[in-house]
Amino acid sequence: MKPEYDLIPEDHPLLKKIYRIIYFSDTPAGKLFDILLLVFILISSILVMLETVPVLDVKYHKFFYQIEFFITVLFTIEYLLRIFSIKDKNEYIFSPLGILDFLSIIPFFIGLFFPAAHFFVIIRMLRMLRIFRILNLADYMHDGQFIMSALRHSSRKIYIFLLFLCIFIIIIGGVMYVVEDGKNGFESIPQSIYWAVVTITTVGYGDVSPSTPLGKFISIIVMLAGYSIIAVPTGIITSELRNRGKSEKLCGRCQNKENDNDANYCKRCGEKII
Repeated sequence: MKPEYDLIPEDHPLLKKIYRIIYFSDTPAGKLFDILLLVFILISSILVMLETVPVLDVKYHKFFYQIEFFITVLFTIEYLLRIFSIKDKNEYIFSPLGILDFLSIIPFFIGLFFPAAHFFVIIRMLRMLRIFRILNLADYMHDGQFIMSALRHSSRKIYIFLLFLCIFIIIIGGVMYVVEDGKNGFESIPQSIYWAVVTITTVGYGDVSPSTPLGKFISIIVMLAGYSIIAVPTGIITSELRNRGKSEKLCGRCQNKENDNDANYCKRCGEKII
């Protein structure tokens, strides 16, 4: 969201004041507003969790509903104020924060017709990320952007790895279906694929397990492969994180650009970096 205050016409001083309070934390009123917002988000999320406890829900259902209704009304008013107080309304509505704010209130209203959807209001917890802005934790936000940048730059490698993993799991599922002859929980290839996913991720629920010697041998291979497979995306992301911390200054001799920011000499060939 742009920080310029001239996004609001000068002939609307009230909207300009509301805009500064709800979009910024550089005033006592703005900081108080954001802190209260976080408190209501936390209360709402706790109430949703408590509603799923049968004993508490039976005893306090009406109370939970009333509090949740009140908080949702406040969030709805806040959402509308954010729209009305900014000149470029689409900038907020279609921004990540605007979409998140909308998703945090719409489940309650959908829940009036489809009760189970009500519990999706737990998505409001994502709005707790505003605490970084409220407490001026800019360094933490920078670190978060650093990690996201590394994930974006390594996404192609991860996609290729996931494609290979899906192919491997499907093949293993098909092989186990044949080896176990459709027995011992391997009634179908999809069920066998489920077993392959559980095994290769080293979760091991144990609800499906092979009984034939060949099936057990394949299981051992899949289990051992699981450890190495889990390490692959970790290595990809770690390597990208390391490279993100390197300078983009090229070495004049070997063209290496993976040097530390404070390096005076190239780490590959030893050439002095100018």
